[in-house]
Amino acid sequence: MNLFLNKLVLCSLLLLAWGGTVRAENSDREKPIHLESDRVIVDDISQTSVFEGNVELTQGTLQIHAEKIVLTQDKQGYKHCSATGKLASFRQKHEGTPEYMEGYGERIEYDTRTEAVDFFVQARVKRAQDDVQGDHIAYSTRTEIFQVSGDPNNINDPSKGRVHAVIQPRNKETATSPATKDAPLTIQSSPTLSKQKP
Repeated sequence: MNLFLNKLVLCSLLLLAWGGTVRAENSDREKPIHLESDRVIVDDISQTSVFEGNVELTQGTLQIHAEKIVLTQDKQGYKHCSATGKLASFRQKHEGTPEYMEGYGERIEYDTRTEAVDFFVQARVKRAQDDVQGDHIAYSTRTEIFQVSGDPNNINDPSKGRVHAVIQPRNKETATSPATKDAPLTIQSSPTLSKQKP
């Protein structure tokens, strides 16, 4: 069990490095949530809506696809989404880049108050060529912090109870652009400054 915890901590540290300075699309928080499905049951008293059949949820660049989504709203107007399917999917663009984060699981829980998303059972998160898999992945769209855990109780296939991660090396050219690194310093006159009269 101690070995399992050590691997969980190591994977969490790798994923902290993976997140870097990339953030989820900030404008998504201010956009309305749109849902489409084959059928819906709305309960105004409990502030719960159940969408079933090829459900698509979008909020800006955020997208969730599932067989079923249960959407609840609290008194402050925050929403909680529980999506299930084989597999349900989550996708969101990163702020200021063309990259998307994609996640999958048999169950996905998304909370607009905490801006957190959890993937359960066959959980997988991908960004570019990086890929992380486990039994449960907790992900904050606000801080870009991941926590991944396996299922140590998987007796039938112990390899499926472990966390799997592929983290690609960072491209050095993006960190220090050669155009700015080796460019000579030049001094130029400014056309916006007014000339003083003698």
